[in-house]
Amino acid sequence: MSEGTLPLFEVFVRAKRGLSHVHVGSVHASDAAMAVRNARDLYTRRQEGVSIWVVAASDIVASSPDEKDSFFDPAGDKIYRHPTFYEVPEDVEYL
Repeated sequence: MSEGTLPLFEVFVRAKRGLSHVHVGSVHASDAAMAVRNARDLYTRRQEGVSIWVVAASDIVASSPDEKDSFFDPAGDKIYRHPTFYEVPEDVEYL
């Protein structure tokens, strides 16, 4: 099998405990277990991560950049979702 015929996996690495996983790139592999090993060898050679996720690229569904205005605008008319009109009491220290 050539690299072009192997499934593509997207790789996410978490640098430290408590941080979020971040997309770092892609690997081709015959299955998910091999993708994790390939991702470890490629993206964490210098111990940059504590956790790796791989996701088959064919399983990812995303919104279209062309539809961003119509897709995200409906939330803009719901003012209760934005805390701009709430008053914070003076005795609240950490909010």
